[in-house]
Amino acid sequence: MKIAITMVVALALGAAAETLTGDKALVIPAQDIQAQLTALVPQAKPAGSAGPIIATYGNLGLMLSVRTASGVGELHQNFDDLMIVEEGSATLVTGGSLVDPKPGANGEIRGTSVQGGTSKTIGVGDVVIVPAGMPHQILLAPGTVYKSLVAKIKEK
Repeated sequence: MKIAITMVVALALGAAAETLTGDKALVIPAQDIQAQLTALVPQAKPAGSAGPIIATYGNLGLMLSVRTASGVGELHQNFDDLMIVEEGSATLVTGGSLVDPKPGANGEIRGTSVQGGTSKTIGVGDVVIVPAGMPHQILLAPGTVYKSLVAKIKEK
């Protein structure tokens, strides 16, 4: 069976996108991840966030996430999120309910915020797992740059 890993975004260092097949593993060096995250900061500043997918494999999508502003409330009906904080700190709100929810593509629901959830401070090195169906939101203090790796894991 042929399984492909496709790099969706070329590395910030100018390397071409890769496609791996068969039993090969993909290793992205830490310095490349850090360089890509740093390169996303100017893109994230005007929009508040930037987050390209850098690899896919079966039911897993790996993306980079840079935030310079608080996010909206989110609920992913079909995906678990696994986040590893690389830089900065934030307040993660989980549970409760979305305020003014609007359905989107692929079971993604967005709202203006999360109401009635539990707040936790997260920072460098923390690993966060948000299961499918759980409202969540990342809140940033003004002037914060927050960087993370995010694995989107599709539920079966």
